[in-house]
Parts: sequence; C-alpha cells; structure tokens
Amino acid sequence: MVPIDLHFWPTPNGWKIAIMLEECELPYNLNWVDLSQKAQFKSSFLALSPNGRMPAIVDPDGPDNEAIAIFESGAILQYLGNKTGSFYPIGQRQRSEVEQWLFWQVAGLGPMAGQAAHFRNYKADKIDYAIKRYTDEVIRLYNVMNTQLVDRNFLALDYSIADMACWPWIRGYKAYGIDLKDFSYLRAWFKRVGARPAVERAANIGKDQFKASQARSQSSI
Repeated sequence: MVPIDLHFWPTPNGWKIAIMLEECELPYNLNWVDLSQKAQFKSSFLALSPNGRMPAIVDPDGPDNEAIAIFESGAILQYLGNKTGSFYPIGQRQRSEVEQWLFWQVAGLGPMAGQAAHFRNYKADKIDYAIKRYTDEVIRLYNVMNTQLVDRNFLALDYSIADMACWPWIRGYKAYGIDLKDFSYLRAWFKRVGARPAVERAANIGKDQFKASQARSQSSI
C-alpha cells in the first residue's frame, strides 16, 4: 500500500489523525508543518489546505485510484474511516451518533479549549474575562462528556473516530486550568483510550518539536 502523506504538527488536531492512521495500521509519511515558523501559510501547504490550518493529508491511492488531498481534521477522520471500514460504523443510527460527537468536538471542544489555552498560557497581557469565559466553557464541555460516559466505555458505545477526535483535547487539560479528578467518568475514559497501543504511539510523535515550539512561543510573550 502506498503511504499517505500526513502534513502534521504536534497539536491536538494533528494527533487525532496520527491516532487514526496508527489504529488502522496505514503506512504514512510525516511532513512537518512548523506552526511556530508559520509554515501553514506557505503556498505549497495552502494548495492542500486553503484555510491555512493543519493537518492535511494526501492519499496517493484515493477514489478512482487517483490522489486526493483532504484538509479539516474531521473530514480526514471520516475519509479514513470510509477508506478502511474501521472505527466509523456503517449503520445509520450508529454512524449518526459518532458524527454527532465528532462534530461536537470540531465545533465546540476544540475551539473553546484552544482559546482557553491561548489566553491562559500565550497571551502576554492577561485578560481575566477571557480566561474565565473560555475556562468555564471548557469545564462545561468536559461535564457534557463526563455525563455521556456515565454508562458506557466510549462516546458512541464502541471505540470510534469520535473518541480519537476528543482524546487529544482532554490530554491538554492542565493547559486549560482543569483537574480531571473532578470528572471521574471522563478521567476513566481518558486512561482507557490512552492505554491503547496505537494512541500511545501517536501521542509520542513530535514530542521534541512540541516542547521546542512551546519554548519559542513562551519566549516571545
């Protein structure tokens, strides 16, 4: 099988795609998109991701045996689920539940957690209103997940792309000023998903680059 090109930087949105590729045992090549150097705005990357946001993939073995480029992490997860028939159920009821939680992450958890991390850790002038607003919203969203997981091991009963999408955004809980001990079911789910070998492998990708990027960002504050 021809490897997929993953245009990646070690952030939650990048990790979620690496998790799916590892879970499906799909061969892939890493193409680093250094956000600290604004590589996402280079013309070569914009040709793949017009919005200038990472990640993106290029699958040389796409539909009709022709290469295809895909941007937006949720769309990539759906594409890979359809391609492999894995972690994205075929039944309409089950698929609908997976998609609800996938879109919930893309539209809510990711943006709110990203803003909380920004205003808490990267904004030079601390704005109390912004910190409280986004931290409170992440807490609310964590509570939504915690409630969903009261009677199940995974968000949509079986492990799916919805769990892969959400897990990296729970991984960063300390950056959002949150303690997982306040969310017992969510904490158990986080450990359960994190113990999967594919998740462990994906979560280790780019650790050194991530630390270096954080240091550069902090030094510029």
